[in-house]
Amino acid sequence: MGNSGLGIRHKLYDFIRVADEKQLNAIYHLLQDQIEQTEEWWKDKAFTSELDHRYQSLENGSDNGYTLDELETSVSKFQKKRYG
Repeated sequence: MGNSGLGIRHKLYDFIRVADEKQLNAIYHLLQDQIEQTEEWWKDKAFTSELDHRYQSLENGSDNGYTLDELETSVSKFQKKRYG
């Protein structure tokens, strides 16, 4: 898997899944600030502003977005390209 983002994510997931209490606490305290920021995304003014902007663009028609069929086709093409 190497050190790609996906590879690292899988290694961390596997480690956390079997970690004992002491290991979990150590990981949590190391990442606590980032975890709490992620959990409180609604307090991030820039992020919520971007969501509001995108929503308004969809509502007023300046952005047509994608249909579910278009999204599924795009994901399918990406999966075939990436995984064969």
